[in-house]
Amino acid sequence: MLAFNPNAEKPIIAVTGSAGKTMVKAMVSAILRERWVVFESKDYYNTVDKTLVHAEEIGFVHRAAVLEYGMAFPNAITEHCRIIRPNIGVITNVGLAHIGNFENKIERLAAAKSELIEGMNPSGILLLNADDANSKLLHTHNFVGKIFTVGINSRADYQANNIAYSEKGMTFTLVLQGDEYPFLIPVFGEHNVYNALLAIGVADQLGFLPAEMQTGLQTMKKPNHRLAIHRLRDEISVIDDTVHAHPPAVKAAIDVLLHLAKQKKMAILGSMPELGARTYQDYDDIGRYVADKKLDFLYTFGKSSVHIGEGAVKAGYPASQVKHYKQSHIKVMQREIIHSIEPGMTIMVKGASRLNMYEIVQFLCDYYKVK
Repeated sequence: MLAFNPNAEKPIIAVTGSAGKTMVKAMVSAILRERWVVFESKDYYNTVDKTLVHAEEIGFVHRAAVLEYGMAFPNAITEHCRIIRPNIGVITNVGLAHIGNFENKIERLAAAKSELIEGMNPSGILLLNADDANSKLLHTHNFVGKIFTVGINSRADYQANNIAYSEKGMTFTLVLQGDEYPFLIPVFGEHNVYNALLAIGVADQLGFLPAEMQTGLQTMKKPNHRLAIHRLRDEISVIDDTVHAHPPAVKAAIDVLLHLAKQKKMAILGSMPELGARTYQDYDDIGRYVADKKLDFLYTFGKSSVHIGEGAVKAGYPASQVKHYKQSHIKVMQREIIHSIEPGMTIMVKGASRLNMYEIVQFLCDYYKVK
């Protein structure tokens, strides 16, 4: 069976996964807008009720639609696909987000992600992450369309090489249509290279030129509060990553902090929701990661995040460099945190949106505002 024909059928691109949905959606839309009028769902509008609204908003004028399909429980993606059936599916990864709602079994969570494969056009196009071990649990055996992979460490259809940090974001090279092309994306972190590869894969399968991909990615509108960098006075920098938090994303944000910081480093980490029985194990793991990376200060925020600090101390991190605050004590934290901040320091704030940790970012930006 042949893959769908984008010239005869409107491309409906649905993006799901434990992390990266919003960024991939933004990247795909940025490239496609180089040539087409595109319907793009708003950032984080990824619930079933939002998909019902999108079904009414997608019109004749739109040459393609790019949507996020979120899920916290089984059958959510099935319902998304019933409302708007995609013909291009992207699964960014299968991580630990919401795993507490799936009996703490990664196989069950992967089955829920696989609802996109089962609900999309069976002769469509599917893009997967070859480096993500859990993505091998996805139910691809009955899919008769075309499957393409992206990767950095594994052989893949779209494989990035020469990855590096620059002042403006990440750079990498990629072989497309037999030739090697350089890319720059205006966001930081190796995880965002995977997101860019998925967007490039979609665009390539839709017949876009490498130059259109390069321009689209360089000029993309970045989602708010996703590793946004604020340069403040006294050469202090604040990294705002205050939308979502689950273990791999927290580690990825810490890695960005390590790459960007030129002097001392502080992490302010919030609680991670819906980890279920894995909660203490995963918080311990993040604590060990902080200790291993030798951050200069660790602040934790929210009820259960105290276990991150405990895990760090058990791993040999100095207890004097750890402080914990409940969510109700955010004002106290703001007053006290400045006593640890020095000129030249880089501070990374990472947490789920429900914790309102952007208030901490805003406080720091106001307090250290360039005069």
